[in-house]
Amino acid sequence: MASKQVSEKEARQVAEAAREAEWKLPSFGKELFLGNFRLDLIHPQPSLSADAVETGEKFLAELRTFLENKVDPLQIERDARIPDDVVEGLKEIGALGMKIPTEYGGLGLSQVYYNKALALAGIWHAALSTLLSAHQSIGLPQPLMLFGSEEQKAEWLPKVARTHISAFLLTEPDVGSDPARLSSTAVPTEDGTGYVINGKKLWATNGAVADVVVIMAVVPKSETSRGGISAFIVPNGDGITIERRNAFMGLRGIENSVTVFKDVFVPKTNLIGKEGAGLKIALTTLNTGRLSLPAICASQAKYALKIAREWGNERIQWGIPVGKHDAIAQKTAFLAGTAFGLEAMLDVSSRLADEKRNDIRIEAALAKLYGSELGWKAMDELVQIRGGRGYETAESLKARGEKPVPVEQMLRDMRINRIFEGSTEIMHLLIAREAVDQHLAIAGDIIEPDVALGDKAKTAVKAGGFYAKWLPKLAVGQGTAPTSYAEFGDLAEHLRFAERNCRKLARSTFYGMSRWQGKLEKKQSFLGRIVDIGAELYGIACAVVYAQTLQSQDPTNAKQYVELADLFCAQARRRVDRLLHDLWFNDDADNYTAAMKVLDGRYTFFESDLIDPAGEGPMLGGS
Repeated sequence: MASKQVSEKEARQVAEAAREAEWKLPSFGKELFLGNFRLDLIHPQPSLSADAVETGEKFLAELRTFLENKVDPLQIERDARIPDDVVEGLKEIGALGMKIPTEYGGLGLSQVYYNKALALAGIWHAALSTLLSAHQSIGLPQPLMLFGSEEQKAEWLPKVARTHISAFLLTEPDVGSDPARLSSTAVPTEDGTGYVINGKKLWATNGAVADVVVIMAVVPKSETSRGGISAFIVPNGDGITIERRNAFMGLRGIENSVTVFKDVFVPKTNLIGKEGAGLKIALTTLNTGRLSLPAICASQAKYALKIAREWGNERIQWGIPVGKHDAIAQKTAFLAGTAFGLEAMLDVSSRLADEKRNDIRIEAALAKLYGSELGWKAMDELVQIRGGRGYETAESLKARGEKPVPVEQMLRDMRINRIFEGSTEIMHLLIAREAVDQHLAIAGDIIEPDVALGDKAKTAVKAGGFYAKWLPKLAVGQGTAPTSYAEFGDLAEHLRFAERNCRKLARSTFYGMSRWQGKLEKKQSFLGRIVDIGAELYGIACAVVYAQTLQSQDPTNAKQYVELADLFCAQARRRVDRLLHDLWFNDDADNYTAAMKVLDGRYTFFESDLIDPAGEGPMLGGS
């Protein structure tokens, strides 16, 4: 089934229609990009209730015991599948229902402890955390809890809490981050009792073993319905074929499928929400669902630090421990700072999710983007620290009598996080859209080509009034006062830096809009740097706030928390300075021109001495 062709404008309209346009709750991330460093929105951190802590710690202890005694990570890697008895064991301890409320048979864990559980499982083997997060973060439980009817919740939540594995099916062979081209259909039956679904879905994590899936399919527009992309609960059954189980560079134990639907009847009661609301349901689900990935990334970075410490002390090179050589010490320091920064961002974002007082769509997206990017760099540096043993498999290390440290597996498993649940490039655009939301609301008509000149003039007057008040506010702030944030002690200087550069970031965004106007959306490298600066500043704020929280909880190690936060913030500040410079001094235009020449075939002669082991033919097929 071929995907339909749509224009760039149509694709953008579909994505914009699904976007949650209103801001009903405050947001640290939104204010950050507007030049307002609202530290009060994340500090002091909300406390975890005693019940949440007790329930969470009890489950973590049970999960740890299960992993250590019942699960062989080397076997999962060797067989490229999670054994049936392990899956059954996860069901028995309630791992399928960690986030599901207790009234539906779940454990009712907080976001903080759900993330801790995913992190623990992910360290043992990444396929385990992927199974659990694909089931709960984006599978059936989360959309049902957010948008399902009471009848749907009563029927399905007890099942997915204990016995039924779920999956989320959106991607198609020729459709990734552009859902406007979705070709799977859900045609209403003539008697109005349900829908008949046809289509093919690609890369459905858990799809090969799912008992029930959420499928996104297009309901045709009619006289009585607006139609559009809709979300359906589809139990495994007749008409559903697992065409193949996909294999990947990493995550060797995941059950990822190509799934085909042929005349599958779905009752009307299995429609989640309304017709046409499917994409909005998916995006809203991801707002908090995305926190599962930074949880896994943060724990892997922390594990990498442990490996680097042990190896750095034990391995002798040129008469001294390898960790004392400057080249390795620099990498170890990066791992220490990164591990603390990622955990801080995760903890701050997760507590915000639990408290439900703030809108965290930007914070969760920043945590996903930042965690996956820094996590990948951390794994790459760890391989380098371990040298040849970093490239050798854990199975091979064990066979010759060494500790089976799975560093090469950690690298392979980490790589997908820069693609999962929104690639880095898509996350840049998604967050950038939110970052310029206020500007578009004020001045959007000026840069929109379809708006009449008279309306543009009215908008220009309104925008002029807004910016006349807004821009002067970006000139000075708490970051310029040497006594600001004194309650944070030695870490106060980092908050002053973040506040100053928060305002500089907002000014830079405005200058970019002024310079390129409607063409700004094409300046993806510029927008990516804007977002990356915001991520670094959010990371600095989180690190300082988290350090203070930890100091109060664990006074014995108070100084060490400050040291780790200081280390991370110093590293982040250097990255911010570099990104701010590169906003305006770069090779983006020349590189784009060169890339277009490559695509046009100008340099194919340079490839003439190659032999292609993949053979000739199109890159896409089998749709």
